[in-house]
Amino acid sequence: MWYAGEVGVKMNEYIVVDGYNVVHAWPELNVLANENLEHARDKLVDILANYAGFSGDRVVLVFDAHSVKGNVERYEEVNGVQIFYTREEETADSMIERLVGDIPNDGNIRVVTSDWEEQRVIFGRGAYRMTPGELLTRVGDMRKESQQRLTRNDYTDSYLENRLAGHIRQILEQWRRKKE
Repeated sequence: MWYAGEVGVKMNEYIVVDGYNVVHAWPELNVLANENLEHARDKLVDILANYAGFSGDRVVLVFDAHSVKGNVERYEEVNGVQIFYTREEETADSMIERLVGDIPNDGNIRVVTSDWEEQRVIFGRGAYRMTPGELLTRVGDMRKESQQRLTRNDYTDSYLENRLAGHIRQILEQWRRKKE
């Protein structure tokens, strides 16, 4: 169920997000949640999918369904974001604690929550904490960086020949002409 990395490849972070904690902490999503909670959830998934796609971080999102009668634990993956819904009478905090213990030890784990008690527990499990505000800043920075990458006009910067020193380019050009 967890993302598997290639052998020898440096892995990025796991970002484990307490979904409703973030929905109610981010102003845009909180306004949306007051109108339609499902829409706010979907918007958060879209935002985090875009973030994960550009950052390379593995995003795990947990939604609390402990007060939903008869609810069973569910899992789905949407655009690379792993989404867990708790079972009846299980809080997002307890599921996050369980997930943090189960995540492979191939990268840093950051838990996004503003719940102080939860932060203390995840520290004990070797994870780092991140506030919803810090995640919002990180998402905003990634959005700006991705826009810069997508709107850059000089595509030739990535060509090897344009990164070589001038005298090396001349030598290679001379070799190429001798073969003709």
